[in-house]
Amino acid sequence: MREPDLQKLDTLVGRLVGDVGAAVSGALVVLGDQLGIFKAMADGAPVGTRELATKTGVKERYLREWLSAQAAADYVTYHAETDRFSLTPEQAMVFAEENSPAFFVGAFEVVQSMWMDEPKIADAFRTGRGVGWHEHSTCLFRGTERFFRPGYNSHLVAEWIPALNGVEEKLKAGANVADVGCGHGASTILMAQAYPASRFSGFDYHAPSIEKARFAAQDAGVADRVRFEQSSAAEYPGHGYDMIAMFDCLHDMGDPVGAGQHVRETLARDGTWMIVEPFAHDHLKDNLNPVGRVFYGASTMICTPASLSQEVGLGLGAQAGEMKLRKVALDAGFSHFRRATETPFNMVFEVRA
Repeated sequence: MREPDLQKLDTLVGRLVGDVGAAVSGALVVLGDQLGIFKAMADGAPVGTRELATKTGVKERYLREWLSAQAAADYVTYHAETDRFSLTPEQAMVFAEENSPAFFVGAFEVVQSMWMDEPKIADAFRTGRGVGWHEHSTCLFRGTERFFRPGYNSHLVAEWIPALNGVEEKLKAGANVADVGCGHGASTILMAQAYPASRFSGFDYHAPSIEKARFAAQDAGVADRVRFEQSSAAEYPGHGYDMIAMFDCLHDMGDPVGAGQHVRETLARDGTWMIVEPFAHDHLKDNLNPVGRVFYGASTMICTPASLSQEVGLGLGAQAGEMKLRKVALDAGFSHFRRATETPFNMVFEVRA
């Protein structure tokens, strides 16, 4: 047995204690979200356990243990002098306010699906088979929409679309837009609300997500200008689209080049393909950071298995980087590929024929 550096070992074990605490706290976050505890504390007023138990309809003894754990994680605030608990404005934005740009609960639901589906991924590791998106636990679909929606709300209309040459003007005047891989339709509906003169079509191969998207469009009051259809990225109908968007999904496709070829066939002559992908550098060493840790983990458990379950099975992964994405676009027959803008979590590319 090799002799360890005891100081390095202590440092690693200390970090692991934090990681285990984060994993445990994540399960409690999902629990608190499902039971409505965070939302019941959203006003920030310090509240006792008995009062909060009455307000949420849960048993006080369970609630006190949950609150204590969340206070130890610094996810809620404990007031020792009054034995009460509250949410700071920052904690409320992250855990209680669904439309906040910092809302983070969806990420924990995505992680929940990783734990639940681990046996399927372990089997895929042994056999080489993929695990399709539709084969995952349903918390993945809800969590993905809730995780990505705050970023879309903050950046899509305000920054990403204006960064594309001439696209915002078309959308304001009235354009024909396809959102491929739309999931629950958050991005499609957001664009429809921002650009009432345009028409939007959302496509996804996952039928339950399309059903959710249709209900969401009705609730948002845009169903007259938005249609959702079940279809793959290589077969969605229509042509002459002024813009075709793919949000955080191209890397999940088994044949992204084939999907790009279909985009080229269905775009208008002067149309734009907008690709939004997880932020990544081109080389592994540059992605060894907290964001890369999250994305590589999700890619291992969700994105790469999804791609390997399909024809071709290119397996780009969620940290593909600009060079690999550029090659996909060029191989699909496009000649113009430009990084239009970026955030700490996303890269936005403008692609044209």
